[in-house]
Amino acid sequence: MDLVLNVADYYVLTPYVYPASWAEDGALRQIISLLVLTNLGAAVLYLGLGAIAYYFIFDHNLMKHPHFLENQVQREIKYAMTSLPWISIPTVALFFAEVRGYSKLYDNVSDSPLGWAGLFLSMISFLFFTDMCIYWIHRFLHHKRIYKFFHKPHHVWKIPTPFASHAFHPVDGFLQGLPYHIYPFFFPLHKVLYLALYIFVNIWTISIHDGDYRVPSSLESVINGSAHHTDHHLFFDYNYGQYFTLWDRLGGSYRYPSALMGKGPHDLIRKLQAEGKLADDGVKSNGKVNGHTQRGVTCKEE
Repeated sequence: MDLVLNVADYYVLTPYVYPASWAEDGALRQIISLLVLTNLGAAVLYLGLGAIAYYFIFDHNLMKHPHFLENQVQREIKYAMTSLPWISIPTVALFFAEVRGYSKLYDNVSDSPLGWAGLFLSMISFLFFTDMCIYWIHRFLHHKRIYKFFHKPHHVWKIPTPFASHAFHPVDGFLQGLPYHIYPFFFPLHKVLYLALYIFVNIWTISIHDGDYRVPSSLESVINGSAHHTDHHLFFDYNYGQYFTLWDRLGGSYRYPSALMGKGPHDLIRKLQAEGKLADDGVKSNGKVNGHTQRGVTCKEE
């Protein structure tokens, strides 16, 4: 994070924001700057990438599904934007430790113990380390004594849109983001690669909520995609993983996506329309609007 902070200091903060007497390496100044940059960056990534996915990838036909809530997109955005500032507080504490040199982040490839090979290996190990950690954190958040306090708000979105990707309770959001931030305190990682992976993580998190259920057939059993994660929202006890299905298989929580078996959200919408129970505008024949419970819809209640 010090790369971002240095650029911000050089081009904006030092010449235009802070008084010349305030040293760039001052702890309070760094904390304030990191809070501003973290919140700004999170909002830009979330709203920018979310909007791209929502307008160009998300199938808006899913909004006709009986479990799609009234004003859901606005509610997702409001919840996320309310939570992000709170999530940023403990996150900035970790960024501050990085900036002060307590992590294993390095500037040059020559600083890597294995050179370019180390750069590649650190990328792979980052994905597997964070996937493992998130699986167990996510599963822990589903424990009956924990779930209702922190993770349940995210499961309000049973048919999520890309904007549901960051719509977490602050504690939930921080805990599921924690593996990304603690990795460089345990393992060497190039600073530029760390930023690239941070952006990738945000893209991936949005992608598993984007309603695009297509998965290359050769990767269906390996990659945890949107089809897998939608079943997690619908059926609750399955597909906790982030990128891969490995830990779900090891932990006995893997579920083959219903959307890939012809039993997914799109199939239900087509069935309801064929039966005359759902009009093209998403209003059910009984006059209720999306978001109210529809009989015959299989969905585990938490």
